[in-house]
Parts: sequence; structure tokens; C-alpha cells
Amino acid sequence: MFNRLPAVLALLPRRLLLASSQRTLTGASHGLLGRMEPAVVRCLPGERKLTISFRLDGNNKCMLRDQDEALGKVLARISNGLVKGQGKARKSKKKKGLQPEPPGSGPAVKLFFQGEEVADTELNSAAWRDGAELRVGDVTYAVQRNAPTFTTAELPGSLLAGFPVCPHLQVEFGSLQDCEFTWFKENAPNASPEAAGELPCQGGGWTEVGRGRVHVPSNHDIGFRLKLHCTPKDGGRSGPAKELVSAGAVEAGPGVCTFDNRHAYTPKEAEWPALRVVTYNILADVYAQTELSKTVLYPYCAPYALQLDYRQNLIKKELAGYNADIVCLQEVDKGVFVDSLTPALDAFGLEGVFRIKEKQHEGLATFYRRSKFKLLSQHDIVLSEALTSDPIHSTLLEKVSVNSALKGKMLQRATVLQVSVLEDLNKPGRQVCVANTHLYWHPKGGNLRLVQMGVALQHLSHVISEVTPGAPMVFCGDFNSPPHSGVFQLLSETAVPLQHADWSSSGPEEACSMELLSAFPPLLSACSQPAYTNYVGGFHGCLDYIFIQPDSMQVEQVIPLPSHQEVTTHEALPSVAHPSDHIALVCDLRWNP
Repeated sequence: MFNRLPAVLALLPRRLLLASSQRTLTGASHGLLGRMEPAVVRCLPGERKLTISFRLDGNNKCMLRDQDEALGKVLARISNGLVKGQGKARKSKKKKGLQPEPPGSGPAVKLFFQGEEVADTELNSAAWRDGAELRVGDVTYAVQRNAPTFTTAELPGSLLAGFPVCPHLQVEFGSLQDCEFTWFKENAPNASPEAAGELPCQGGGWTEVGRGRVHVPSNHDIGFRLKLHCTPKDGGRSGPAKELVSAGAVEAGPGVCTFDNRHAYTPKEAEWPALRVVTYNILADVYAQTELSKTVLYPYCAPYALQLDYRQNLIKKELAGYNADIVCLQEVDKGVFVDSLTPALDAFGLEGVFRIKEKQHEGLATFYRRSKFKLLSQHDIVLSEALTSDPIHSTLLEKVSVNSALKGKMLQRATVLQVSVLEDLNKPGRQVCVANTHLYWHPKGGNLRLVQMGVALQHLSHVISEVTPGAPMVFCGDFNSPPHSGVFQLLSETAVPLQHADWSSSGPEEACSMELLSAFPPLLSACSQPAYTNYVGGFHGCLDYIFIQPDSMQVEQVIPLPSHQEVTTHEALPSVAHPSDHIALVCDLRWNP
């Protein structure tokens, strides 16, 4: 009859503790404060059911009813439910040898709107109006129809002093920008696993430490849990508040990170018409947690520093501190995009789109600042599929097909090209095509990367000519290609000759000889050619780039990379002070108005 919310809450992750607001009262105490408790109704056109949620006799009630059912049946259910509850209480007292109260009839349950009782025959869909009053005996509830409601509310599992805490929040019938947030620190340190399960009312009290959607704990918070009281809102309308208590206490941060000095160059957003662009391979968790990574690739990295929760703290602080307008990320786990990056970067004014590589279970993410850009369209492709299915690649396919071994290997790759067309909100009609990719990784795969880049450039040329003529392109990614590679030559010089060494990089069996031409004039590597953008124990080199069209954009500022001393403080990357084996490239571009 009634679904009790505590049973549902028990199924949620332990890191999320949803505590009913301490202002939620029983009917007896309700009258003392002279305020009505809410009865929240969710009712959408086109859905068969509606839900009615309220708190009665100390229990959360959630009723699922047909929209076309008569109101009287719902009210009778509420009354009968109370009668049954009283019956169970009498049996319990009798078992304990106590004198049970005599049975009685259920309390009167009625619904009123603007002082008039709503007829029992009225359908639920029309009866439960915003502003109506539900009266259960001497208890009155204010009906809130489609009130702003948090559908997701979680705190991250790891909290570090000096690093932003960005809750994962999703709100229905409201706006996260309108919501109210208050942060508290517990008054007495208590980070035991048992304490993590306590509700706020069971602790030793809390002290307010901040307001706002994002909170940065200080060193004074180390050893203490945090609590967030958040109220969903839509303009002036408010919904049921949530309280979230961190599962663990705030821990000490790693000290100076490799990106701290870089943030001195990006204290605020770039001023129009300039835009700040970031490209960054953030190291997917599916790779960081393998035995190969722990024992062979990154044996120098402390195991806890490879844990996802720890690295996400560093990644979020690093990205937030760049104040970028466009962020292209590679090796993004789907869960990281949904549960960590999206809520964190949304709090800092960025919206994002994601494209997964099905075989690898990780993919690409492109974020853009919502105050400056609007996403007009997406044109993502799987490079191998496009090669064989799109006629614009027929010439390249014919050349590749000469070597069946090379073609077969090419078609096995799930490499993706993510393409987003953005419009400049400061100058409507002005658009930019943002491309993001992560090319095949193998050191001997230069021939495959050339074919992949050939497909990518042809596709981008087609998108620009057909969708946004004249728009400039910003091409970001981990190209797994050093400056002496054929891929870099194709982008910067527009052509790769048939004798280039990369055509035979994987041995004679997969070798081919072809001239490959770019579909664009020479592109410029905006951050030039750093000594390295990837630094691990057994390798370092420049693999990541931001390419632009120099006739439409100019480089205004390149944010210096970390010094070699910073990179090697902990031997190599990743480390306790750096979350990835790659280094982010960051630059400001002046876009001709």
C-alpha cells in the first residue's frame, strides 16, 4: 500500500547518506511551530501514474496512484493505512504486556483547495493542485505539485583539503543555478566507519562553514566530516530539502601539485574575442587499475594515487583552475563523465558531451562554457566505420584496400572522432568547429594513424562545408604522434609522401605506399612542440596537440607546462601530485571577430 522511503534509501551507496531534514515533524510537534509540512505530488501529462509523498507518524509515505483514479480512493487508502498502523501498534503493546488503546475509526482525510473541499469524485490528475491542502486528522499538509526535487544527490567518496567538493546533483522541475546550498563541518572529529552511518541528528553538532554549490575544505577541516544542506528551487519555488553527509572525513591534500603554478596564468576567463582551450588525456580508470599499470607502467606511483577517487580530486581542481572556454578530454570513463566531471564542471559553468569507444569502455568528452557558447550540432564518427561506409572516403579506402592486412587492422580499431559545432553567444552566427580525438596508441602504428587522420580531416572538411561554411576549426587530441611523424607532417604541411617511413612502421606485411593529402591548408600547433606531453618511466614525448587554422585564429598565450623538476619530483607521471601520465595543453586563442 505504502512504499516506505527508508527501505529505498538503504539500497543507496554508503557514500550517500540522505537524512531527512530535522525540521520534518510528526503531527504532534507540527502544531507547535505553526507550519505545514509538504505533500509533494509528481504528476506529468502523458504518464499513467502520479506519486504523492509526505511524512506521517514518523514515517515517509510514497503512494503511486493512477492519474484517472477518483480522489476518494486515495484518501480512503491513507485513512485505512493509519488504521492498520494503529492495529499493529496495539498488537505490539499486547505482546509486551502493555495495555493497548481501544480500536477506533480512521481519522478524517480530506483535500481542500482555496478553502473548498475537493470532491471525492474528482480525478487525481486534477485534484492534486499546487497550493491545495491535505488534512489528515488534525495534521495539515501543503500540496506541492511538481515541486523542484533532487532526483540525484551525492557527495564524492574522497574529500581532500584544498580541493573543491562538487556534489553530484540532478534536479527535476528546478534549476541547479537557483538552488540553495549550505555546508557544515561536524564539531567533533569522528571518521570511524560506524560514525559514517550516523544521521546528522546523532552526531555531536555541526557548524556552518560555507555557502554555494562548491565547497573547498581547509586544513582546519582535516579529520572532520562535512554535511551539505541543499534546497532545490526554481526561481522563488522551493522543494523538499536534502541533507548529505560525507561517508568519510576530510583528508590532507598532496601539497603542491604540478598544475598549481600554471593556474597563476589563468586566474580568470579569457576576454572576448579570445577563448581558452584545453586538451588533456586524463588516464582512464580502466587502464590505471590494471596490474600492468600498477606493476609495469607506473610502479613508481603510490597505489592510492592511482585510485579513481583520489585522481578525480586532482583532475577537477586542475580543470577548474584553468577557467577554460573549451575543454577536450581523452580517456574518459563513462561513469567518470556522468558522476564526476559533468557535475563538477557544470558547477564551474561548463556543459559537456560524451562519445564512447565501445570496445574500450572509455571515450572522448568536449566541454564548453555555457555563457559563451551554444552547442548547435554534433557530427561524431567511428573512423573505421566511416572509411568503409561514407563515399567521401572512397579514394582513401581504395588505396588502403590494396593491403588486406592493413585494411583488416584498420577496421578492428574503434577510434572515434568527436565533432561539435558551437555558436558564439557574444556574436550570434559566428561558429567554430571543435574536433577531439585519440588516435591508435601502438608505437609501430604510424601507418594506421595516418589513415585515421586522413579520414578525420576529410570528415571535418565535409562537416564545415556542409554545416557551417567558413567556420574555423580547432582540432585537439592525443594523436600519439611525435613532431617527426607523418601525422604531424600531414597536418602542418598538408601532404605525406609515399616514401614516408610511417607507411612501413608496422613491418613489411602491413606496409603500403601512398601519397596522402590533407583536406585543409597548413594547420598550426598552437602550443608548438613541447619536449613532452607524456612522461612515464620508460618513455617521454610530445603526443598531444591543439591545431588551429592560422588565417582565422592566432595564439595569444600558451600556458607554460610544468617544469621538468615538477614533473620528475615523484620520478614520473602519474604521481601523488599529478593525476595522469599526460600533461594538459592550455592556450588562449584570439578569434578574429
